[in-house]
Amino acid sequence: MYYVYVLLSQKKKSLYIGYTTDLKKRLINHNSGKSRATKPFIPYKLIFYEAFLSPKDAKAREVYLKSGWGLRSLKKINRSISFR
Repeated sequence: MYYVYVLLSQKKKSLYIGYTTDLKKRLINHNSGKSRATKPFIPYKLIFYEAFLSPKDAKAREVYLKSGWGLRSLKKINRSISFR
């Protein structure tokens, strides 16, 4: 399985969107500072994820969620969460 995930920085209230084959391990890596892109803004909370059978589909979804339309979709899905 391939997972597209959305993390919310508890410190900055910003989102990080990525994809992985091991969601649990990736979240641990983000929160332990092993990812340079997210290290300054730890801790993170997993707020959304989707599973895909192919890496191509997961990557396409990741790219979409990082777009303006994708971010609007996330805001509709997660109305209760405030983020920038």
